[in-house]
Amino acid sequence: MNLLETINNPADLRKLPRHQLKPLADELRTFLLDSVSKTGGHLSSNLGTVELTVALHYVFNTPHDRIVWDVGHQTYSHKILTGRRDQFHTLRQLDGISGFPRRVESEYDTFGTAHSSTSISAALGMAAAAKLKGEQRHAIAVIGDGSMTAGMAFEALNNAGVEEDCNLLVILNDNDMSISPPVGALNRYLARLMSGQFYAAAKNVGKSVLPGPVLELAKKLEEHAKGMVVPATMFEEFGFNYIGPIDGHDLDSLIPTLQNIRNLKGPQFLHVVTKKGQGYKLAEAEPILYHGTGKFNPAEGIKPATAPAKITYTEVFGNWLCDMAAKDERLVGITPAMREGSGMVRFNAEYPKRYFDVGIAEQHSVTFGAGLACEGMKPVVAIYSTFLQRAYDQLIHDVALQNLDVTFALDRAGIVGADGATHAGNYDLAYLRCIPNMVVMAASDENECRQMLTTAYHYPGPAAVRYPRGAGIGAAIAQELTTIPLGKGEVRRQGERVAILAFGSMVAPALKAGEQLNATVANMRFVKPLDVELVKQLAADHDYLVTVEEGCVMGGAGAAVAEALAEAGIVKPLQMLGLPDKFIDHGDPAKLLASVGLDGDGIAKSIKQRFLGGEPRLVVNNG
Repeated sequence: MNLLETINNPADLRKLPRHQLKPLADELRTFLLDSVSKTGGHLSSNLGTVELTVALHYVFNTPHDRIVWDVGHQTYSHKILTGRRDQFHTLRQLDGISGFPRRVESEYDTFGTAHSSTSISAALGMAAAAKLKGEQRHAIAVIGDGSMTAGMAFEALNNAGVEEDCNLLVILNDNDMSISPPVGALNRYLARLMSGQFYAAAKNVGKSVLPGPVLELAKKLEEHAKGMVVPATMFEEFGFNYIGPIDGHDLDSLIPTLQNIRNLKGPQFLHVVTKKGQGYKLAEAEPILYHGTGKFNPAEGIKPATAPAKITYTEVFGNWLCDMAAKDERLVGITPAMREGSGMVRFNAEYPKRYFDVGIAEQHSVTFGAGLACEGMKPVVAIYSTFLQRAYDQLIHDVALQNLDVTFALDRAGIVGADGATHAGNYDLAYLRCIPNMVVMAASDENECRQMLTTAYHYPGPAAVRYPRGAGIGAAIAQELTTIPLGKGEVRRQGERVAILAFGSMVAPALKAGEQLNATVANMRFVKPLDVELVKQLAADHDYLVTVEEGCVMGGAGAAVAEALAEAGIVKPLQMLGLPDKFIDHGDPAKLLASVGLDGDGIAKSIKQRFLGGEPRLVVNNG
């Protein structure tokens, strides 16, 4: 029997003799590659944390000892070793296991993570709780060097350093990469640390913690590094005992070091160096390509698509950005560490001086854009809808309150699929439209997305364009940089009795429903300013009104229509269709939309049930 098949929980792992851990890690890496190639998922990061995961569960008494994985997309080995090996073929699929830690999924998933830089705060809270309750347990935060660029990580370090009697271990998983290539002063600092002193053996705790062979190697390296400038260890200034860096793929270094750290008191900081894609040469060579994969043949690797696919909204944005930059030298592009995901690779290549990757620092990205706008530049902040949530105060206080000219390109709006609730952009319509000075648009197709981006760019204040993940409907895209009238929708289909007011991605399925019902369909385009005159016209000409949006019903675009009707004193049966008041799990996006009634058939069915088969009434569809 293979070793991996005997491990159903970490207690089984801890029964193994040390010499069997390396073969187990090899089996685990093979299982990972084979499984992810069939389901798709995050590959590079998980191949890089195999040995670290084995070592942590071997040394620490999990789940009594708590492990918090920052971001959490590197926890596949953790899931396999904690009783979910037989479910792994369902990864990120409807009703399957999540690609991120989830408390409801396993007691070993001590904290739900998917956004970066939260692990140290959560682990510190767990360590403080253990102290208050008189429990002897360790809390371990595993955080990548990319996540260490965010302010929240340093806020937690600053707090943790004064908690001298908390059993907190922070492990910096230094793989010299976040999702996009690493940026910033911290990354340069880590590079200097590596080149100046590979092992911090001469430091106080290092001498007592590093195992004998590693300590000897460190001494030899130091002897050959005479004259090198060794940088001060910033983490010790926060009050941590700093240990490392050590090789994160060497179990003979990892396990003794962790065993020694386990006996220390107070905040500890272990610097571990790993390689993304470790053990699979193709992923090692191109870790970004293999960061998040679809299905592929491991023997051949990821192949370029043979048939030309429909252009994605992300590509529409990337092309628009370059075209607008050619017209206006004031344009600057900003991304919080999502160059590839936000479609800015071409812009970075063509306009490197006007491209700013600020690292995983969403709050900073927004206020940085505000500062640029103060000086007459035209910043475009390319950010996922779910990540803009992290900069909400900056959006209100630093941009909208001052009515600054910042354009927000909101990718991944609505349901996103396999990444699930943590990455879904379900709330932007609601959280944006309540902010004064904001203009909020939702694109119904690729060409309209380009027009809306141009409209937002020329609007002299804060404006946001939201668009979904993936490809559009295949609309022809005009090359001209044209605008659309501010706050004006359009009727796309003329029908009778029922008027469907559709926003953004819901226009296409609303048109299908309109054909079934002979209903009028309006492409509303703007959530703010809402086309109130069009709403009044549709109310006057129809018996029933229905709003449809790929966003939360509560406070969303439908609510904006209801408010407009109330303000105008119009009483009209109104049905609001959208995403229900619950978090929607991972799965195929089309199936998820159908499950909440937001495909063409579902929209038609809801309207028939509420209006055409019974007495009309005001209905809010919450699932």
